[in-house]
Amino acid sequence: MAQLTAQIVSHDADFKQHIARLVRACGVPVGILEGRSGAEIGGPDLVVVDIRADAASGMAAIERIRAASANVAIFAVASAAEPDLILRSMRAGANEFFPWMPGGQTQASRDMEESFHGAVRRSAARREAAHAGAKPPCITHVFLGAKGGAGTTTVAVNSAVEVARLTKRGVVIVDLASSLGEVALFLGVRPRFTVLDAIENLHRLDKDFLKELISKHKSGLDILAGSEQFDRPNAQDAPAIEELLRVLARLYDYTVIDAGNIVNAVAVASLYAADAIFLVANPDVPSIRNAQRMVDRVRQLGAGSERIKIVLNRVSDQNLIAPKQIETALGYGIHQMFTSDYRAVSEALNSGVPLALSNHSDIAGQFGTFARNLVGMSAGEDAKEQPERKRVFLGIF
Repeated sequence: MAQLTAQIVSHDADFKQHIARLVRACGVPVGILEGRSGAEIGGPDLVVVDIRADAASGMAAIERIRAASANVAIFAVASAAEPDLILRSMRAGANEFFPWMPGGQTQASRDMEESFHGAVRRSAARREAAHAGAKPPCITHVFLGAKGGAGTTTVAVNSAVEVARLTKRGVVIVDLASSLGEVALFLGVRPRFTVLDAIENLHRLDKDFLKELISKHKSGLDILAGSEQFDRPNAQDAPAIEELLRVLARLYDYTVIDAGNIVNAVAVASLYAADAIFLVANPDVPSIRNAQRMVDRVRQLGAGSERIKIVLNRVSDQNLIAPKQIETALGYGIHQMFTSDYRAVSEALNSGVPLALSNHSDIAGQFGTFARNLVGMSAGEDAKEQPERKRVFLGIF
C-alpha cells in the first residue's frame, strides 16, 4: 500500500492535478487525501501548500499544519524562488520550497521536478525510519489484464488464496473489475454485500462495519466482492475507492486487487496504491500489443512503471511468440509464466474451488511458487517459521 499519504492545499484545480501527478511520479506509492471520513485514516504524511497567489494566507496555512503535527513534511510552492519568500516559508514550518514550473519542457522545470521527486523520496524514507519496529505496512498487489480473457481473475484469485494459505495472516482480495467482477464466483462464494456498500458507507467504515461486508473463504482469505451494477464503481467513485484501500491497508497484512482489463479511474486508484502491478498477458499478438499500450499508459499516469511486473499466462509449446521476443517488445523481463492447462483451470472455475485446494497439477504448483515469492518464503518454508505478526481483524487476531 501507499508508503505516503499526501494532501494538496490549494484553490486551483489545475495546480492540484499537476502536483498530484508530480507526487505520484516519484517512484514510491503515494495516496492523495481528498477528504476525511470516520474511518480513522489518520493525517497526511506530506502536505503541499500553494502560496503563489496569497503568500500571507499560505504562510498561515503552513503554521497551522506545523502546529498540528511536528512530523508532517510540508512543501511550499511559490511563483518564484524569492529569497525572502523562502525564508518566510521555512520560518513558518515548511521543510521544502519549490518554484512553480509546470510543463517540464525546460531544463529548469525538469530540474525542479527531479528535486521535488527527491524530496518526496526522502520523506518516504524518514517515515519508514520513524515506523521501524511498528507493524509492517500492508503489501498491495494489483493484477491488471492486458485484455479481456487474459486470465487476470484466475491469476489474482489463485494467488490470493495461496498467500492466505501460506501466511495464515490477514489477506483480502478486492474485486474492482468493471462490469460485474467474478472474484466471488471463482471462489464459490455468494456475497451479501459488495464494494459499493463499502464506498457508500465510508463515514462509518470501521473494522466492525467492514466485518459485515466481507465474505469469508475456507482458505482464510477475505473477499470484498465486485459490484453488481454495470456502471459502478465509476470515475466519481474513484476517490472513495482510494480511501477504501487506505482503510483496508490499516486492517490487513496483504491486499490483492483484481483491477480488470480497463485503465479507468477506479483501476488508476488501485495502481497508485500498488506495491506491485502484475500485468497479465497471453503469448499472442493482440495481448502483447495491448500490454505495450498498458505499460505506456501507466507511465503517462506516473503510477510507478518500475512497479510493473509481467505475468505471462497460458504458455505452451505451441505459442509462436518466444518469451524473449515478448520481453523485447515490452521492455520488461517476464516475472512469472503460467502454463496452459485448460482442463484444470476450467474444473476449478466451474466448481468454485481454487487450484491450490482442488488438485496437484503443475499449474497449481506454479501458483504456490509464485505466492511464495510474493511473501518472501523460500521453497518448502512453513508459515509457522515466519515471524509472528499481530493480526488485527476478522478472526485473524
